[in-house]
Amino acid sequence: MVRRGVSVLVAGVLVASVGVGCSAGTESAPQANTTVTPSAAPAPSASASAPAIPAGTAPSDTFAVGVRQLKRNRDGERPLPITIWYPATGRAGGKPTNSARAAEGPFPVIMFSHGLSASPKDYQALLTRWAATGFVVAAPTFPHTSGSERPNVLDVLNQPADVSYALTEVLALGSRDGDPLRGRLATDRVAAAGHSAGGVTTIGLFTTGRDERLAAGIVFAGTALGVGTAFAGATAPQLFVHGEADEVVEYAAGKAVYDKVPWPKAMLSLPGGDHGRSLLGDSTSLRVVADTTIEFLRWTLYGDTDAKERIATAAARDDIATLDDHL
Repeated sequence: MVRRGVSVLVAGVLVASVGVGCSAGTESAPQANTTVTPSAAPAPSASASAPAIPAGTAPSDTFAVGVRQLKRNRDGERPLPITIWYPATGRAGGKPTNSARAAEGPFPVIMFSHGLSASPKDYQALLTRWAATGFVVAAPTFPHTSGSERPNVLDVLNQPADVSYALTEVLALGSRDGDPLRGRLATDRVAAAGHSAGGVTTIGLFTTGRDERLAAGIVFAGTALGVGTAFAGATAPQLFVHGEADEVVEYAAGKAVYDKVPWPKAMLSLPGGDHGRSLLGDSTSLRVVADTTIEFLRWTLYGDTDAKERIATAAARDDIATLDDHL
C-alpha cells in the first residue's frame, strides 16, 4: 500500500468485505478474470517441515548485491514474475547489479510480499540491505494487487498460495544444473515477510495457508483480515513492525494480531511512524527497521544467538521506536 489515496480506499473495502467472508457485493467486486476463492497452499512434503535452526554465526561481511528476474506462472492463470536480490561478489555498496556473480553460500532465503498497488522495487531500499548482509530475498509481483489504480483487494486471499508456489520455484534453483544460484541457497532456512496487504499474505502463510518450510516471519503494518489468527504448525518466531500513526492499517489492528501469536515474538513500534514511508525511503526510521529486522533474521535463520541479543540494541537506536520483546 504505497499510494495513500488508493490505500485508504482499499483498506476500507478490506474491512468491509474480507472481514465478512469476501462478499462479492462490495465496492471492489472482483474483475471477471479473477477469483476470490482463497487458494490452499501447496502441501509441503514431509521433508519440508519447519526446521529447528542449529546454532551458528551469521556472516560479518557486507556483500555486493546482485539482482535477477524469474518468470513464473502458477497454474497457467496467475503470472508471478519474481525479483531476486542476492549476495554477490565484488565491492560492497552501490546499486544492485543485474545478474552479478553470486557470492559463495549457502544463504538463507526470505520471501517478501508487497502491498497493494506496489511492486517489489518499491521496497528495494530495505530488501537490498537484507541481501547485503547475507540473505537471498525473493519477491513475487502478484497478478491482481500490484501496480494498478484499483487493485482487486480480495485477491490477497490467493496470495499465500502464490508465495508457497514461488518459494518452491526459488528453492529449486539451488540444485538446478547451470543455475547461478546452484549451491548458494540454504533451502532449510526460510522466512516470510510482507508489508500491508503483503503482511496479510505473510500472516496467512502461518495460519490458513501454513507453509511448514517457513522458520520465521516479519509482518510490516499487517492485519489478519481474511486469514485469521489461528497460527498453526511448528514454532516460528515472529517480528511485527508497525507505526503508531499508521493512517491505513490502525496500529491497534496489528497489535491485536501480534497478541495472538503463540510463539516467540517481538513488536517494533514507531510512535511517529506512518503506514509505509519509513520502509520505502532512506531515513532514520528505515535504518532502525532495517537493523532490527536484520538481527532478527540472523538469529532465526543463521541460529546466531549473539544477533538475538543485539535486536533490542538495534531497536533502541536514535530513540524513535520501542520493542515489546518476547523472544
